[in-house]
Amino acid sequence: QVQLVESGGGLVQAGESLNLSCVVSGYTVSGYRCMGWFRQAPGTDPDTEREGVAVLALDGSASYGDSVKGRFTISRDNAKNTLYLQMNSLKAEDSAIYFCAAHTNIWAGCNRGYESAFTHWGQGTQVTVYT
Repeated sequence: QVQLVESGGGLVQAGESLNLSCVVSGYTVSGYRCMGWFRQAPGTDPDTEREGVAVLALDGSASYGDSVKGRFTISRDNAKNTLYLQMNSLKAEDSAIYFCAAHTNIWAGCNRGYESAFTHWGQGTQVTVYT
């Protein structure tokens, strides 16, 4: 059984940093076509699509949302079977539940906007940024 478990969220002041981790069990991260981080802002409809924050393809190429570009960095440690999201210069609008996700579909590419392609999901970790 594949499990993705996020950690590293918390309550921080604007301008501070957090490093989210997503530990994968039951599957090897190096086998995923694409891994990524999505977020669900507070008060939004859980049935609507989450916002794609960053994705990392098997070849190491990364893509970021415009709102986080230059502040967030996605990375993967194959030896630890873990995906990371380093978040710097946090803003109040970054407050959300952050989800780790992954898929193996080579035909789906690695696209932040293609949430439905991601078949493996974690349970989420809460990030709250106050001013």
